[in-house]
Amino acid sequence: MIIYKPTPKITAMTFDLDDTLYHNWPYLVEAERGLLNYISERYPDSSHLHKDDWQQFKRQALRDDPTLFSDMGELRRRVLSEGLQRGGYAGSTLKKAVDDCFDWFYYQRSNFKVSDAVATVLAALAKKLPLVAITNGNVNTKQIGIDEYFQTVLKASQNSPMKPHAHMFDKAAALLAVPRKKILHVGDNLEKDVWGASLAGFSTAWHACDRKMDIRSEPVRVLPNLEIHELEELTYLI
Repeated sequence: MIIYKPTPKITAMTFDLDDTLYHNWPYLVEAERGLLNYISERYPDSSHLHKDDWQQFKRQALRDDPTLFSDMGELRRRVLSEGLQRGGYAGSTLKKAVDDCFDWFYYQRSNFKVSDAVATVLAALAKKLPLVAITNGNVNTKQIGIDEYFQTVLKASQNSPMKPHAHMFDKAAALLAVPRKKILHVGDNLEKDVWGASLAGFSTAWHACDRKMDIRSEPVRVLPNLEIHELEELTYLI
């Protein structure tokens, strides 16, 4: 643990999920690859579309509606709808196809369990402190085995802007009902998590599980209170 600035007595914690509690990218890449195969098999009239085509649909959807940057689920539905329409699917058939592909991807995107070590730390913390998850993504916390540890899971959406916006931090603070400085937000992104939480008045801990942690190589707007290399170090605070 590296201490950058004084940390008050912590009485609640909030957690980012992706790349903080598990390395997200491999699961996402595998789900994306599998989705293209699934579409080719189940909806062959759209099988002519390549990865680049789907990426173009995504870029266009974001240009048309920038609020989709905060809603990965709705963005994916829009992209699926565009691609399947290009294959000639329409009406109720289109809706069922979009729902089917979305459900397949969402399951595969969350088709893993967090490590026993992470689950053990969360269980120990949850016995002593209220925990809230705050994520810009849309992982299924029940499926990956961590839902029971959190009082609630806040996910970015079109009505709840993604971090570093204050919206989800404010919502968590209202739910936890403790002084904001006594809430420790734990996250891997020094802008979205550390800077965003700091602006919201939270204390912060930087922890990344998807890369070697070297703050000198990261974009830093504000230093965290703490840098932790093993999640277990959080138990020292309770």
